[in-house]
Amino acid sequence: MITNVSLVTVYVNDVDESKAFYTEKLGFELGEDITLSEDFRWCTVHQADHPELELALMLPGPPMDEESAGWIRRIMAKGSMHGVGLATDDCRKTFVELTGRGVEYIQEPADRPYGVEAVLRDNSGNWLVLVEQKAYTAEDFT
Repeated sequence: MITNVSLVTVYVNDVDESKAFYTEKLGFELGEDITLSEDFRWCTVHQADHPELELALMLPGPPMDEESAGWIRRIMAKGSMHGVGLATDDCRKTFVELTGRGVEYIQEPADRPYGVEAVLRDNSGNWLVLVEQKAYTAEDFT
């Protein structure tokens, strides 16, 4: 039986720079950082109060084939790679804090039927959707 999601891969351009971004700018904690071979490094980060869900900061490359890795690198270079959704209890306040730390934004906080949402970008071009969720129903979208 599956009990929960425990790992999500986030493709990055540089593991060290991304590790610093996620820990220093977003406040995540380092999980593991192990070099397994010349071509493969296992580096994870997680939120302090949710160590059961880790982000694996991975370079597009082995064990992935070069064609697939190249495709991911091109999407990242365009700055349109979807990353992760981040929950917050105050989207506007968190947005100000993160942009104050130098986090680039794509979309300022805006009211949506499901809450307040802002879109940020990590240092590799991945989108970070910041959401202060509220209760909603399907009728809220009509």
